[in-house]
Amino acid sequence: MISERLHDLIDENLKNKKQTILFLNRRGYSTFVMCRECGYTVKCPNCDITLTYHSYENKLKCHYCGHEEAPKTICPECNSKKIKYFGSGTQKLEEEIKKVFPDATTIRMDIDTVTKKNAHEEILSKFKDENIDILIGTQMIVKGHHFPNVTLVGVIAADTSLGIDDYRAVERTFQTITQVAGRAGRENEKGKVIVQTYNPDNYAIELSKNQDYERFYLAEIELRKRLNYPPFCDIINIKVNSKREDELPKVCDILYKNISKINYQNMNVFKPVPAPIDKIKNTYRWRIIIKCRLDKNVLKIISEAIKKCEKCKFNNTSIIVDINPTNMN
Repeated sequence: MISERLHDLIDENLKNKKQTILFLNRRGYSTFVMCRECGYTVKCPNCDITLTYHSYENKLKCHYCGHEEAPKTICPECNSKKIKYFGSGTQKLEEEIKKVFPDATTIRMDIDTVTKKNAHEEILSKFKDENIDILIGTQMIVKGHHFPNVTLVGVIAADTSLGIDDYRAVERTFQTITQVAGRAGRENEKGKVIVQTYNPDNYAIELSKNQDYERFYLAEIELRKRLNYPPFCDIINIKVNSKREDELPKVCDILYKNISKINYQNMNVFKPVPAPIDKIKNTYRWRIIIKCRLDKNVLKIISEAIKKCEKCKFNNTSIIVDINPTNMN
């Protein structure tokens, strides 16, 4: 998890009594568990998502509904013992740091360590006041913190947010890297930032190196213009959720037909599809995406289509209209 370059700089920082921040936006120990014999992955029974292994509690957890279960040692599909834990989270990073730098003091900050009241402030104060060598954390260590003795920041997996099904994925990657980089060298000494990535040529990662906001903006705004994404249009996400899986296609079909049959201006209505995570807390999820310029007529078209669904009395299904959503999941 730690490159040779980052390893050497952490070692140098320890010798010089300087502090280091390591950023990894995944909590837990391993992000998924898979059988190498048949390919079975351990999923949450309530959500369509793989369970994350948490080593300190020795449990598999769902980060959406909170489901917990004991770790698997035998595959329930083929009875093989070739169960392997893949991926890396903050717990695994902390364990590796303790192995590589056994004399270094470390502290970890993620959702699992800030469950108690005021734990957030206590961890940050402890890191600063007790001059702890290495702070390991997720998104919550990125913004607004001022640590005078931090001269090194390591971004462990800069690619994590690039693969998200969201048109803002590149923007958020650039934003996160530049923000976490800003934690280093805030006093007299210059800071160093090491970004570990499999996509060094991606313009978000390349331009974050020099914190070149203007060039990033020009590249991103041109791409959004060509693909007709905000701010050149509005995105409407019609989320259809149901406890009954068989109701979803019926509701979505009525919605889609009644919205798409009205040829209003440049309203682009995409066919209904399951959401990226198509089940959360035993609720099935589909969506219809609309790209257009939002006005009263568009809202009226959607409202009338929803009323026609209500007449069909789908009692187990809810419809949520999210305009320019902050989360496309």
